[in-house]
Amino acid sequence: MQLSPDEIVFWQLGPVVLNATIVWTWVLMAVLVGISMQVTRGLSTTHERSRWQNLLEILVTGIEAQIADVGVRRPRDYLGFLGTLFLFIASASLGTIVPGFEPPTGSLSTTVALALCVLVAVPVFGIRVRGLRGYLGTYLQPTPLMLPFNIISELSRTLALAVRLFGNMMSGTMILAILIGLTPLLFPILMSALGLLTGMVQAYIFTILATVYVAAATLDRPRDVHPAPAPAPSPSPAPDRSTQHE
Repeated sequence: MQLSPDEIVFWQLGPVVLNATIVWTWVLMAVLVGISMQVTRGLSTTHERSRWQNLLEILVTGIEAQIADVGVRRPRDYLGFLGTLFLFIASASLGTIVPGFEPPTGSLSTTVALALCVLVAVPVFGIRVRGLRGYLGTYLQPTPLMLPFNIISELSRTLALAVRLFGNMMSGTMILAILIGLTPLLFPILMSALGLLTGMVQAYIFTILATVYVAAATLDRPRDVHPAPAPAPSPSPAPDRSTQHE
């Protein structure tokens, strides 16, 4: 029983190793690129649309709505990055129904790479929106004494992203392998279905957490949030002088 697809080596030449993590990552990327090219080849702007285009629009608008719900302004600017994270992790989980497929997210190297992408993307988005000085100033809030703690928080949440995803994917694989050895008929089917659900949930959680980090880096709360102005009092109608004289 392999705990990680890194242990499955297909080819090795000295320090260069081609393992299942790399192979299945390439395969998964090729499948996603091929599907996206096929679906977007004949996009229509009329009401006559293919089922694939309808599915694509539902998926894109759903991810964009989730990004907007977190509080990110202009969610379409971050749709490419955050949507790619979700589709890759979710597709890796769905691929487990294919015999012989080893999800690359079951490798710590893959989850660390995804977390590092978030670590790099967050300051890039923050600097693009706030500017270099404005973004670096967030590390000094609420006081300059918080600088080392804010830096530690930035690094620790990256580690938490990687370990959380790796732990959930690896534990599902281990439990499934144990149950196959004990009861090779019923429980593996149930655990496979549960593993698919867990994988989709982990894809959602990873993407939502990345969205929260992007929102925190790009939203200047002290200046962007203003209380609603109080409505001006309506002027009272002038008294009717003719009625007063009568």
